[in-house]
Amino acid sequence: MPAHKWTFASRFKRSGFGWRSALPIQRIKEALSEIRSAARIDPVLGAEGAVVLLEKLSPALEQVDSSSGAVGSAVNRAIDALVPVIAAAEVPQAVRERWLERLFEALQEDRMPYIEGLGEHWGTLCVTPELASRWADQLLPLSRHVVQADEHGFFVGTIPCLSALHRAGRFDELLELVNCDRLKFWWYRRWAVEALVSLGRPGDAVRLAEGSRGLNAPEGAIARRCEAILLDCGMAEEAYQRYAIAANRAGTYLATFRAIAKKYPDRSAQSILTDLIESEPGSQGKWFAAAKDAGLLDIALSLATSHPTDPKTLTRAARDFAAKQPHFATACGLCALRWIEAGYGYEIAPLDVLDAYDATINAAAAGGVPATEIEARVRQLVGGPHSFVAQVLSAKLA
Repeated sequence: MPAHKWTFASRFKRSGFGWRSALPIQRIKEALSEIRSAARIDPVLGAEGAVVLLEKLSPALEQVDSSSGAVGSAVNRAIDALVPVIAAAEVPQAVRERWLERLFEALQEDRMPYIEGLGEHWGTLCVTPELASRWADQLLPLSRHVVQADEHGFFVGTIPCLSALHRAGRFDELLELVNCDRLKFWWYRRWAVEALVSLGRPGDAVRLAEGSRGLNAPEGAIARRCEAILLDCGMAEEAYQRYAIAANRAGTYLATFRAIAKKYPDRSAQSILTDLIESEPGSQGKWFAAAKDAGLLDIALSLATSHPTDPKTLTRAARDFAAKQPHFATACGLCALRWIEAGYGYEIAPLDVLDAYDATINAAAAGGVPATEIEARVRQLVGGPHSFVAQVLSAKLA
């Protein structure tokens, strides 16, 4: 039977991409779609395609500029998607062993590195405790040598070894190995934390994770694991007090609020928001969007009035709430103009001033407030005829 011809395979040649990241990210998405489609019809074929892609990723991406992190994130998402495909395929053990050998060789050739996160899934890829145990035996001697060395060394198989030990249920050996690491490297210790959880010792697991904090330790990852352990034990209050904020920091203030509110549904949105605001003195205005999204309009307006807030965010609020909350929307529009006048906002252009003014006028009209009253309030906000806002609005305020 002829081998399946994958469309993506010819697109992932060694050094096949230039320095721009957009095309390789698109190709990764296309490859995942092709593999998923094949796996729905033939799981074994899909798993073989997943192994092929993982073999080709790092060599193909060698020349790509990864400084933004976009390519690395795309590869990590691909690994998270491909590992279950490989693990779910029902194949003879010899086939799975061959897949693992190919993947380990790809890890050894991962020079950038891009697919190093694959080692975290090694126990899952082994599927059975017996196969995981054999891989642990194979990787353990060199892993032990590296971990016990006086100077911090590196072996690509150390993380796979720890993952395999965990899948094999050899928790005591795993703990013994990690305890030899005097540098308290979190990416080793996290497997000891998992072992302690599996042994029914969550308190010890949290203490070990806490003891891993240090100069280069990933505080967010440690907090997330500790929080999850406490939540699994039904200790939601302690989890919230100790870890909720550190464990759920996201790319935006609003995303952070939403993440915490989702994990702690029994806690009021107002109390969560209050704790978040108090956690970052001097950044009160940045929580405006979170307060608005939670329906806490009084708090949102208080923040926008008392603390510098992004004018464009305020303008959007003025537009979005003009019909249902016109008084709130009007106040947001006026705050937007006030903070622009005070020099806040990123790359503020004359069009942003006009947008804020128009949104304010429209919201005021929806609330029955005459335009002349808003014009008078805007004149009070501007510093004089030569201010930026006054010059942009000179025709409207004449």
